[in-house]
Amino acid sequence: MTMDLDDLRAFVAVARAGGFREAARVAGGSASGLSEALRRLEARLGVRLLHRSTRSVSLTEAGARLYARLTPALGEIDAALEALEARTDEPAGTLRLNVPANVARTVLPTILPEFLQAHPHVRVEVTVEDSFVDILASGADAGIRYEERLEQDMIALPIGPRQQRILTAASPAYLAARGRPRHPGDLLDHACLRLRFASGAPATWEFEKDGEVLRIDPPGPLLVQPGSACDLLVEAALAGLGIVALFEDWLAPHVNSGALETILEDWSAPFSGPMLYYSGRRQLPPPLRAFVDFTRGGASGRVV
Repeated sequence: MTMDLDDLRAFVAVARAGGFREAARVAGGSASGLSEALRRLEARLGVRLLHRSTRSVSLTEAGARLYARLTPALGEIDAALEALEARTDEPAGTLRLNVPANVARTVLPTILPEFLQAHPHVRVEVTVEDSFVDILASGADAGIRYEERLEQDMIALPIGPRQQRILTAASPAYLAARGRPRHPGDLLDHACLRLRFASGAPATWEFEKDGEVLRIDPPGPLLVQPGSACDLLVEAALAGLGIVALFEDWLAPHVNSGALETILEDWSAPFSGPMLYYSGRRQLPPPLRAFVDFTRGGASGRVV
């Protein structure tokens, strides 16, 4: 059975975007054109691929199976075409990265400007997601995550700082009013500004000192999901509403200015930095190969 490749691409775009309008905005086409492509594809296959509503679309069981198989296959096609079109001495095309918020905020700014200057024909698309994702199914060429969240059967290499820390901090005004915690257990009597998982469960605060590990579930007036909303936690801490726990690099400007003061720093143990990971089962597209080579170069903040 022969299929129009553009109709297959339209299906993947709509499924990934969760709607025709958003897919059209991303792809630069029209929602009506995408809708017509889906009608042709479903008629050709004889099955419904998407549940449609006035607000969004969702995959049917058949659509989910097709999407899972089709996304990496289209990625292979794109990689093959980009490899043909790209000059061997000058990679060109699109590099798609899936990264958590803290990497987008504190790691990529030290890497991407220099990479893009070195490779002017490469375009980088960054998707920020803190949840664990299948990078191939998400349409990304590579992901950046921490070792405990890497997918199996993937190639991983260090990128960015080799050690990081989560620091707890509060404003001088808050500490003057509520006192300075001397032990992680003291946080149970403080207002803590916290992250929560997509499930709604708050993220536990973990501390380590001299081999002792403590996990604390402190109370607090504010919960946000990871991502750009982390800035809301910082602003709340700056306003004196409570204690925040975030990556050291994220808090550094406010700590350096004196707007925030670190607490329990002797309980903030370092952990391994992020890893760039990608599939070893497919030929690397030229933009990804260039990024891997650039990352392995180890200069200018790539691997610290």
